Order: sequence, then C-alpha cells, then structure tokens
Amino acid sequence: MESATPVIVAIDGPAGTGKSSTSKAVAAQLGLSYLDTGAQYRAITWWMVNNGIDIDDPSAIAAAAGKPEIVSGTDPEGPTITVDGVDVAGPIRTQEVSSKVSAVSAVPEVRARITELQRSIAASAEHGIVVEGRDIGTTVLPDADLKIFLTASAEARAARRSGELKGADVQSTREALIKRDAADSSRKTSPLAKADDAVEVDTTELTLAQVIECVVTLVEEKRAGK
Repeated sequence: MESATPVIVAIDGPAGTGKSSTSKAVAAQLGLSYLDTGAQYRAITWWMVNNGIDIDDPSAIAAAAGKPEIVSGTDPEGPTITVDGVDVAGPIRTQEVSSKVSAVSAVPEVRARITELQRSIAASAEHGIVVEGRDIGTTVLPDADLKIFLTASAEARAARRSGELKGADVQSTREALIKRDAADSSRKTSPLAKADDAVEVDTTELTLAQVIECVVTLVEEKRAGK
C-alpha cells in the first residue's frame, strides 16, 4: 500500500448513514489517513458549552471561534481529538453537544476556522486520506479525487444512531436526526449537500461490510485510473 498513489476521498452524508464506521474501515484497509470532521465541530461546540459561550448568540460564537486549539489524530485504527490538550473523544458524543452542534457549526466564522484546519490536514496526508463530513465534496475539498455521498432512510439511520447514543430511543433519535438534517441542509454557509460529481450510495438495505466493500472498490478503481 505504501507505494500506491495518494488519493483524497470525500465521504459526505447525514448522520446515521454509517459514514464514520465506513470511512475508518476503508482508510485502515487502504493504508490511508482518516479525518472525522464532525468530531471537530463537536469539539468546538463542547468548548463553547464548557466556556459559557451563549449558543444562541452567533456573534458570541464567532468572537470565540479562534480560541480553542483543536488537534485531530488521523490514524483510522485509533483516531483522537483534543481541545487545548484535553482528550474530548468521549465528552463530544453527549446528547448536550449533539443538540447544540448545528447552531455552532452554522456560524460562518466557525466553518471558516474548521475548514482551514481540515484542508491543512488533508494537504499533509502523505499517502492520501478519507475525510468524512457534510460539506467535504462541496466546500472543503471540492477537488477531491473521489466523492461519495451516503444516504439511508430516516428509520434505518435512527436505529443505528440510537445504538450509538447510549440510552436514546429510536423515535426521539429519528426526530432529532430529521431536525438536524433540516438545520444542516438549510444553513447559509456550506449546507449539507451532495456534490454534482459524487457517487451516491444508499446504505438502508446494506450491511456495514457491504458498504465498506462498495467504497473500497470505488477508491481502488479511482486509484488505478489516476
């Protein structure tokens, strides 16, 4: 794998489509770096909450956007994320952060800060990278070698996500996902959208292993043809 052509893969889609699990597995299998951009937005949201920033005040969020130091480890076998040197991999997955991340990530100054961070990480990935999020193919890395957009029914996504969020029931998770999709798709700055040249993969009826196999095949085809 070491001598293979570096490839930048953008994987977008709403929550619960299997983006993280798929991206990590594909990166590990193909010897690529991995970046969970959602974790970065969760990290900055966690910092805002912990530092008493008013989440309902975009100007307060904008003013603080440059303060936290966010560092993402890109090893797919054990991705890490720290804020000001503190490991926040666990705390950023709480319901409190989940409910506030859309408001924080809609602020243009936050997106500009995190987008710049994401581009520098992708540019420095020696063997290539799988970057997953919501606006990677459209905004962050519009020149990515391969763009994939994962979709799934709201029911399938809620079932998966409630399994991830300990103690969440499927119905309330489904409602939260639909609300989050609406917020992310309608925001003015870098909305959740499928890039024109992205390959769409509907994961509703697929097992995780099938989704991974599908994406690995797409990446290998792209790498062979580069």
